[in-house]
Amino acid sequence: MKNIRETTRHIGEIARREIGILRRDRIYLLSMVIAPLLCAVFFLTLMGSGLPKDLPIAIVDQDGSSVSRNIIRQVDAFQQSDVVAVTPDFYQARKMMQRGEVYAILVIPEGLERDASSGRQPTLDYYTNNSFLIAGSLLYRDLRTMSVLASGAAQLQVGQARGKTDAQVMAQIQPIVVDTHPIGNPWLNYSVYLSNILLPGVLGLIIFITTVYSIGTEIKYGGARRLLEMSQGSVSVALAGKLLPHTIVFYAVGAAMMTVMYGVLGFPHQSGILPLLLLMLLFVLSAQALGIVMIGLLPDFRLGISFASLWGVISFSISGFSFPVSAMHPALQALSNLFPLRHYFLVYVDQALNGLPLSYSAGQLAYLAAFCLLPLPLLGRLRHALQHAKYRI
Repeated sequence: MKNIRETTRHIGEIARREIGILRRDRIYLLSMVIAPLLCAVFFLTLMGSGLPKDLPIAIVDQDGSSVSRNIIRQVDAFQQSDVVAVTPDFYQARKMMQRGEVYAILVIPEGLERDASSGRQPTLDYYTNNSFLIAGSLLYRDLRTMSVLASGAAQLQVGQARGKTDAQVMAQIQPIVVDTHPIGNPWLNYSVYLSNILLPGVLGLIIFITTVYSIGTEIKYGGARRLLEMSQGSVSVALAGKLLPHTIVFYAVGAAMMTVMYGVLGFPHQSGILPLLLLMLLFVLSAQALGIVMIGLLPDFRLGISFASLWGVISFSISGFSFPVSAMHPALQALSNLFPLRHYFLVYVDQALNGLPLSYSAGQLAYLAAFCLLPLPLLGRLRHALQHAKYRI
């Protein structure tokens, strides 16, 4: 019991020392609070509408009929599409796309109304600029939907002219009706899709760098020996006291992000907020533990910062939210387990989107907890660095 009290006292003294460092060095305020909150404001306002709206499109109307005008009105009625130019000249529309003024072109050929009413098959051509992936994909979807609707309207008109009822014609146009139910994100909201991983990813990157920076500066400026003296030579006590204020600040910032996303913006959280708060705590601790590993493996300030930056950036690509891990090379699939953001993403999907019991995510939560044990084999190496390493200019 006495040892526990002594350890707690040493951790408290080191934590108070670290709070003084955080207050004096403004880079901590910038990196730990201002930077992640600014990123949250940026991403949440950038995608505040959920989906891009009123994307500009040009229409080349070579028919000039009532049918072509109806098609133009249908395209303009889509939420994502905004018809900014109607011209009979394809060259002019192409120039607009090359200048970046429009993201798609729809070509209505001459004789569309005549061919449609006579039972022939007129062709609608559309071009999308997929250099802008989201804009091109959304407009492609709208134009494809519109072409199906236009084809159905033409077939309905021909069928009525032949004396068929609307029900008979519709049975031929669409013999099987598809009822679509997107799971997890039925609004197809890009902010729900991206912000829930981008913001923790940015926070994890900042935790890596800040953890390496805070320990690296002790080595660089000679404060490491004083740190070991205060901890009675225990590296684990020194790290616990030094990183405790960081943990509290980072967790508060992460919890604030979650409060805004799930409480204010109404992002889906099927299992409630408590599993997600637990997830954020484990994520912060695992990211800090990995930061200790980085500076323990490379107890050189510059190399440690470079390692932390590289690992944090790769997290976005290998976590699986943009490209499925199952489609990656087997070596990369195994490597993905070494990134806390990967396990955060899997638990987020299970808890926030699918609403599964917390026990279903126990394996991934155990992975995050296991990250906290990774620094243990490196404590001796880190002790040597704190005692003897000299910063090389």
